[in-house]
Amino acid sequence: MGVKLEVFRMTIYLTFPVAMFWIANQAEWFEDYVIQRKRELWPPEKEDQVSHVLFLPPEWRGLDSCGQGTG
Repeated sequence: MGVKLEVFRMTIYLTFPVAMFWIANQAEWFEDYVIQRKRELWPPEKEDQVSHVLFLPPEWRGLDSCGQGTG
């Protein structure tokens, strides 16, 4: 039983950080959830400030730094 328990613990120790890293690096999730939550907690003072967020629009996400498609 000791070996099985250690294998289970090692699996949890390795899976949890990798899963959190993968979730945290999802750009769509970040923009959809985190930015929206930030706006709920700290709403902009003026309505026109919402349009000045420094994130790329969806149609530009597939471009590299030179403006070329990445696919």
